[in-house]
Amino acid sequence: MAAKRSDVNAAAQDGAAQSPARKRKERKFPALTFEEALVLSEAIQNFASGQKARRLTLFEKLDRSPDSNETRRLVTASGQYGMTRGSYASEYLELTPEGNDATSDEVAATKKLEIRFNLAIKNQLPFEYLYLKLRGGKMPAREVMADYLTEANVDEHEKPECIDTFILNAKFLGLLRTIAGAERLIPIEQALEEASQLGEQLPEKSAKMADGAAKQKTASIPEASASPEASGDFAKTCFYITPIGEDNSEERQHADFIMTFIIEPALKEFGLKVVRADQIGKPGMIGKQLIEYILNSRLVIADLSFHNPNVFYELCLRHTTRLPTVQIKRAIDKIPFDLNQYRTIPIETRNAYTLYPKLQTYTAEIANQIRRALEDSESSDNPISLFYPSAKLVWHEK
Repeated sequence: MAAKRSDVNAAAQDGAAQSPARKRKERKFPALTFEEALVLSEAIQNFASGQKARRLTLFEKLDRSPDSNETRRLVTASGQYGMTRGSYASEYLELTPEGNDATSDEVAATKKLEIRFNLAIKNQLPFEYLYLKLRGGKMPAREVMADYLTEANVDEHEKPECIDTFILNAKFLGLLRTIAGAERLIPIEQALEEASQLGEQLPEKSAKMADGAAKQKTASIPEASASPEASGDFAKTCFYITPIGEDNSEERQHADFIMTFIIEPALKEFGLKVVRADQIGKPGMIGKQLIEYILNSRLVIADLSFHNPNVFYELCLRHTTRLPTVQIKRAIDKIPFDLNQYRTIPIETRNAYTLYPKLQTYTAEIANQIRRALEDSESSDNPISLFYPSAKLVWHEK
């Protein structure tokens, strides 16, 4: 939750009265998704058997700095969801009764799902408003959801994040389903009934999600939109590290589709322009311009699909800068062991019929990770920052 801020204007030199204090509106929803915030409750459940835990000890177990911005955001969001008690300055953190039931293995699956729904959506006014508007129907365009949020009095600048967080919470709860070729939001009653009758397992952390999937079916994919040549305006640039391949190759079609239909829409709210290696030089060549983009771009999105060696080489260079980076991959591709503990968004590219209905969800997932990375680079750790915290490569143009 953003802290309240009062900006009091100083009295004018001519003796005019001091103007009234202005308070920024409090955000109406947590700054993390329910899945991200659930990490704290699960840690208390796992490391302290659900009992009150000392904050410093807890984050030591999680291998996180207890005073980082990301840790503070985690504690705050967990409290906003109603899962834990205690602030980021408290000596102890503890589970609420609902937080305990949402993470305990002793709670029945249907009850756990219902409690998680209440915490993640029902008790969050903007999310509940969207849910009541959308349940049982197809997921509409983002513009339609933004209009609904106007009715819910959500500030204009917060709407994109609110929509992304709602979509990801619904996905985590298993409420987003592809039915008749479209992604639909099923009612919680249906999910509870299915869980009761079929004994379905609750969705777990994305790190545990199975990497199902197969080869992407070739579809009619437009050519990637042209981006400008190197302009030096790296503050407005997202560099897309990806396998490119020859014209009409599977790698090229994959890169074109992901960039055009997922990455570009995800970048829209951040005012960033995506640039790819073949738009600044020859594919496969590690040249000066390419290195400049890797080291200086405000954001890098690295696509680990196809296990391309150039991608891993370029990603390593980016890791040395400790600048914002987001990792994605095809769901079918396994992540190498030295990267598998870091957040990588899997995209199911089995065929056009299963991929298309989920484009909005994938866009929301990537936008959510972009937001975290740009707000705080600590939220996207990598092997270099983990083992050599003080190491950082800085580019100096001669």
